[in-house]
Amino acid sequence: MAVTDAQVRRLMEEITKHGKIGRASMMSGMDRKTGRKYVKSGQLPSQTRKERDYRTREDPLERDWALIGSMLKEAPALEGQALFGWLMEQNPGRYEPGQVRTFQRRIKQWRALDGPDREIFFAQEHRPGEAMQTDFTNCNKLEVTISLTIFNM
Repeated sequence: MAVTDAQVRRLMEEITKHGKIGRASMMSGMDRKTGRKYVKSGQLPSQTRKERDYRTREDPLERDWALIGSMLKEAPALEGQALFGWLMEQNPGRYEPGQVRTFQRRIKQWRALDGPDREIFFAQEHRPGEAMQTDFTNCNKLEVTISLTIFNM
């Protein structure tokens, strides 16, 4: 189980109270050796973690991703669930139903980076009575009929 920043803060508080690493580690919910490591470094776990730039396991979708990418370019509206079902039918035994969420995440990433551009619009905020809002209709030659009487405006 990973040590949290809150646990290390509590460890530091306990060390300042009585100065014993073993007791302070126990009070903060970690092993004595782990407590000693954080006291010696003086850093929180979030400060010592390094971001990794490598995969921890082989990408299960790498073989077929070129085909899937070309299918998505042709029809970007395809849904991940249906596409994954088709992929499972085409390659029996290669994929498991539990991998569908990974597949959907990959499609979401593809749509964000390589997919079609999304329509850009600016939502208007309509505040009644505050400002007149029109659709720029030309009303110079407008005929209004009220009780069978035609009014030219």
